[in-house]
Amino acid sequence: MPADGRLEVIALEGIPEVAPGDELPALLLAALERTPDVLPLRPEDVLVVTQKVVSKAEGAIVDLRGITPRPEALEFGRRWDRDPRQVEVVLQQARRVIRMDRGVVITETAHGFICANGGIDASNVGPRSGEIVTLLPADPDASATAIRDHLRARTGVDIAVVISDSFGRPWRWGIVDVAIGVSGIPPLVDLRGQPDADGRVMKSTVRAVVDELASAAELVLGKSAGRPAALVRGAHPPRGEGRIAELLMPREADLFP
Repeated sequence: MPADGRLEVIALEGIPEVAPGDELPALLLAALERTPDVLPLRPEDVLVVTQKVVSKAEGAIVDLRGITPRPEALEFGRRWDRDPRQVEVVLQQARRVIRMDRGVVITETAHGFICANGGIDASNVGPRSGEIVTLLPADPDASATAIRDHLRARTGVDIAVVISDSFGRPWRWGIVDVAIGVSGIPPLVDLRGQPDADGRVMKSTVRAVVDELASAAELVLGKSAGRPAALVRGAHPPRGEGRIAELLMPREADLFP
């Protein structure tokens, strides 16, 4: 929590269109150097990087021209005006299909995320829009660690890194950015057993601090401004090692399985 009640979120400038094989950590460092009033980095800084550029750099891309949809995907696409090739990719990538209805396929990904269309996206994919979709990174925690290691080696400062993506939410309209990969920061802050402002002991409060950081960054990134990374300064989150899997609720704890 900011000690002085003030938080700064700075979108990084001048990150070019990212393509498979690009050295994303080097591009991010160049953007940090280009953005006014960012350097030197501070140990409490958190760099939030959107999933899309991570997936592009890592080649987590599928060419739809080589996809042959199964009958189920063809029928779903026809009924709900969806590209059946994209539906087919979603089904191929799913560990488990939760529900298919109203043009949305809710799946569990290989990472354990429950999300619409398996996180597979056809928007903001670059010059080949309409031909390709991006998948989620295979190991978002490892992606965050690679960026963190590069920045630490080049700047001498060890900052936390969060990989973010846009998720919908049950019972509420609209999307928010959440964390899908972390490095250098615990995903959760457990306040159970501590007193609140009135002295009452909290029994159920566990903050998803990395999701809060991802959402804060999205406010300056937007969805069409070509800004895929932002630095969050002043949040002073707890530091330490963690894995995004710590955020995932086990099925036996889910009240709506």
